[in-house]
Amino acid sequence: MKRVAYLCVDPGVPVFGTKGASVHVQEIVRAWRGREAEVTLYCTRIGTDIPVDLADVRVVTEPVRGKGPERERAQAAAAESLARKIIVDGADVVYERYSLFSDALARVTSQLGIPGFLEVNAPLIDEQRIHRTLHDESAALRFLQAQVAAATRTVCVSDPVAGWVRERVDQEHHARVRTVANGVNVSRIRPAAEASGKPVVAFVGTLKPWHGVEQLIEAQALGTRQWSVRVVGDGPQGDKLRSLASSLGADVEFTGAVAPESVPGLLAGCALAAAPYPRTPDDDGQYFSPLKIYEYCAAGLPVVASRVGQVPGIIDDGVTGLLVEPSNSRALARSIDELVAAPLARAAMSSAARRQALENHSWDIVLDRITAEVVA
Repeated sequence: MKRVAYLCVDPGVPVFGTKGASVHVQEIVRAWRGREAEVTLYCTRIGTDIPVDLADVRVVTEPVRGKGPERERAQAAAAESLARKIIVDGADVVYERYSLFSDALARVTSQLGIPGFLEVNAPLIDEQRIHRTLHDESAALRFLQAQVAAATRTVCVSDPVAGWVRERVDQEHHARVRTVANGVNVSRIRPAAEASGKPVVAFVGTLKPWHGVEQLIEAQALGTRQWSVRVVGDGPQGDKLRSLASSLGADVEFTGAVAPESVPGLLAGCALAAAPYPRTPDDDGQYFSPLKIYEYCAAGLPVVASRVGQVPGIIDDGVTGLLVEPSNSRALARSIDELVAAPLARAAMSSAARRQALENHSWDIVLDRITAEVVA
């Protein structure tokens, strides 16, 4: 049996948490286990929402403490410690979710001579500098360059993220940088019949500005009001969005944060789903790979989504959903109204969306794309 060491040194990502990043970790672990691999998780934060089917996964932790520059140094020390533990434990493959100040993959591959996969989900150096505080950007860049140089393959969730990596590493490594978009667990998330009564439009995700939930709430208030909204998740904007819904008299249910295994039950019975990403100042701002859209498709929900980033490559306009201009609440309302009034069109889109998820976006297919042409 192949031994896989999965590394997540980012203290902001609990491997057993409710964030999209946590779901991503869990699904890649499941995909490796689906290949009969023995997976050990090496991380800095465990979380408390341990899925039943992953309860037997061995987890090795090295918590990160401190603030400011001390925290950045602590993360580097945790990466070094976790790498030492992997080297002692032994592994046949190392797979790391990219984080700031980790060179663990480079340490492990150099010592054990095994394939290493580096997964890059976002331009973390830029995100940290813009949205939080980055004390030692030069060190963060050196860690990224060391990791990419050591990786057998660096996989990025979108072309903008791949471009961001290539701009920061030597050209000799560019050919090993690939784009592999996110996926969905098509066994965990399945279609269900629509509930009777007023159609429900689902939204799933952490409530942060770049998800555009504000536009969805405004659309509910601007539209025919023959449908309601279910917001699954919570986050920094939660209070503001609940106040907005109340002030507009919008029909919105907020479920709060839920464990990933509860999401399928909350999508069941919904009529369609929304991904109302707002407009950004430039195209490179849309570097995400939208987990939620893959989940909507797996649930057989027609998707009304903004025409940004990877979205037009996932949603076939008029076939699996409808695309709208971003940051336009009235256009969003019109498209949802159109689908709410067309149950036969919704049914056809539902089948097409599920088929799309099965044929192109399962996590098993994603892992095949990541490891293609690499002995792993």
